[in-house]
Amino acid sequence: MDGSTAIKARDGTPVAMDNHWMPFTPNRAFRAEPAIVARAEGVHYFDPTGRRILDGSSGLFTTPAGHGRREIAEAVGRQLMELDYTPSFLRGHPRAFELAGRIARLMPPGLDRIFFANSGSEAVDSAMKIALAYHRARGEGQRQIFVSRERAYHGVNFGGVALSGMVNNRRTFGIGLPSAVHMRHTHIPENRFSRGEGEHGADLAEDLARVAATHGGESIAAVFVEPVAGSTGVLVPPKGYLARLREICDRHGILLVFDEVITGFGRTGRAFATQAFGVTPDLITMAKAITNGAQPMSAVAVKRAVCDVVMNAAPEGGVELFHGYTWSAHPAACAAALAALDIYEGELLFERAAQMSAYFLDQLFALRDIPIVTDIRGIGMLGGFDVAPMGNPGQRGHLLQRRLFEEGVHIKTTGDAAIVAPAFVMEAGEIDRMCETFRTVLKAL
Repeated sequence: MDGSTAIKARDGTPVAMDNHWMPFTPNRAFRAEPAIVARAEGVHYFDPTGRRILDGSSGLFTTPAGHGRREIAEAVGRQLMELDYTPSFLRGHPRAFELAGRIARLMPPGLDRIFFANSGSEAVDSAMKIALAYHRARGEGQRQIFVSRERAYHGVNFGGVALSGMVNNRRTFGIGLPSAVHMRHTHIPENRFSRGEGEHGADLAEDLARVAATHGGESIAAVFVEPVAGSTGVLVPPKGYLARLREICDRHGILLVFDEVITGFGRTGRAFATQAFGVTPDLITMAKAITNGAQPMSAVAVKRAVCDVVMNAAPEGGVELFHGYTWSAHPAACAAALAALDIYEGELLFERAAQMSAYFLDQLFALRDIPIVTDIRGIGMLGGFDVAPMGNPGQRGHLLQRRLFEEGVHIKTTGDAAIVAPAFVMEAGEIDRMCETFRTVLKAL
């Protein structure tokens, strides 16, 4: 497709592509060969010619109820006409408090204080600040170190970049925040082609004990982990790993934070991965599916005990947490999230994700016989597979997602890892077609 004619304005006239600097995209290559999405409905995207593209990644893990949900669009429209905007600084609106209560009911008991932001990156930075504020309020302001993992992704703000362990997200931007220490990742050869939690590697949690021994447990504010490391290629934790992290955090008074930006809202077959793995953190970050992708929004769920410490340390009538965003708890985003939760609950979509998981993973793991597929992993409605490198690292993975798009399937790739996250409303026949397309394209690479 000619880049000069690929984009049309609303009146049909051509639009130049030079002005939009696209994120996480090889812009020069894109302009030469654009991949344009014009609309979406159900589990499909459509290009400007009307060609259907099966959405194998729920957008960007954002849209598990499928695209074009009229209930959400209508709720947003009504809200904009009733109250389009009000600050959340010193002012409130009803839908923010209603949504906070609805989210709190999805959390483990006691994890019921909800702070709103606008993206996963903002949620992570907010959680870091809350951790620092908590320790300072309890007289332990020396706790300044954060611990994360190699191959982690915690967003693109400077706090999240410091926590992240994906080198291409870090190398261009200097030292960032110097107080982040990284444990090893859990992607080990012994667990290749494991379905669900691997049998080996729980002992990798002892890296946290070593960090505490090196830096002093009393110096560590919080440990951030994705229960399932998503953007790096779907790394499911080994059995017992998360529980061991919880034990070490408790021993040293360290806060445990689960980054559930990807796993939240049903992706593992439970409301959140905290329930799927039976381990309760002190804070949970969430975003993406909170509005079914219809509006930018994120949140941090905080244990009541943590929030109370921060609240009670402030003088009466004083601001307890000097942090927030212009768009925190935006009325339209709250309306979208409430409508999305109505859909998730009314259509039992978390339960459907649990029921569809076995079929989805059966079809995904059937790709094991393809020679260039070197590993497959998955849990719930989230799966990943690696392809053997070709030329530079990531070259084959980039080619894979491009060829799949040309053949009518959209997925995300990171390096040479493919990430598959179907909408919970996807039918068995559509999963079949998706995996058949994977097979055809993989055999041709």
